[in-house]
Amino acid sequence: MSEPGFRLRLNLSNDLETKLKDARKMLGWVGYAEGTSFLVLLGIAMPLKHLADRPEAVLYVGWAHGLLWVLYIVAAMRAWIACKWTIVIFFLAGLASVLPFGPFVFDRWLRKPTAAPLPENVPIASDD
Repeated sequence: MSEPGFRLRLNLSNDLETKLKDARKMLGWVGYAEGTSFLVLLGIAMPLKHLADRPEAVLYVGWAHGLLWVLYIVAAMRAWIACKWTIVIFFLAGLASVLPFGPFVFDRWLRKPTAAPLPENVPIASDD
């Protein structure tokens, strides 16, 4: 029998406000990582490949960027479903993922209160 201090406690909140906030926050974090990896790929790895004959730079950075891109699309789908966005907003998230600086611009636009309206009657607290 385990002691009370060592029990695993899971916080399985079904609170809609928390889900919406988490979905948007996750999209922002993954978007920042994906956008940064894209800029590193274009600005550092590609010049190393073509100017310094170092193709392994693209191999590793490209692999990491590809993984982060998939995570970004999954995070965008999660936010699309949780926040009940239109298909247009989801399309804009996808478009942002293939443009340099796109995820940063999309995240900034998304933070505007009128950009992507949330489901009605759901109060959203400010990001912490």
